Amino acid sequence: MKINAGEIRVGMVLEFKNDLWQVLKTQHVKPGKGGAFAQVEMKSVGKNTKLNERFRSSETVEKASLEENTFNYLYSDENNHFFMDPKSFDQIEIKKDIIGEKGKFLKENLEVSVSFHNENPISVELPNQVKCIINTTDAALKGQTVSSSYKPAIIDNGIKIQVPPFVEAGDEIIIDTRTFEYVKKSD
Repeated sequence: MKINAGEIRVGMVLEFKNDLWQVLKTQHVKPGKGGAFAQVEMKSVGKNTKLNERFRSSETVEKASLEENTFNYLYSDENNHFFMDPKSFDQIEIKKDIIGEKGKFLKENLEVSVSFHNENPISVELPNQVKCIINTTDAALKGQTVSSSYKPAIIDNGIKIQVPPFVEAGDEIIIDTRTFEYVKKSD
């Protein structure tokens, strides 16, 4: 499907230069002189290479036609994560490098959205927020202002994050899976 360069958004998958590219960043620029353009940073879905490309606003690009399905996470081995279709109970495996660091947030039965291109899984979208338990955190320092005093913590999956001073080890918190940042303390 052809789309205008101005319609390119983060997360889209484009067909460009005989490859599939996932959009990481996009910036629309309207200089004082000359035509407007979109500066797009993309990552190759298959090769794990990056590309910065400038598209004029009048250009069109090919948006990849993807099929999205919902799957539940089952388990992982050294190289793959395994998922099950909740409707048909079919199982699929997806290489760990496709999911990347976000794979640490996978928990049993977590519902994810898997995008397919020509029957091949190319990306996995986790829920925007997941619950995690704080394993360890530093003690809060007295006298720090609340606005700037985040402290380091390690959550149950081994990821290091910054949390507010009132969060203690053992607390359940909510993490944003897109930015790996603390959102709030779980109720």
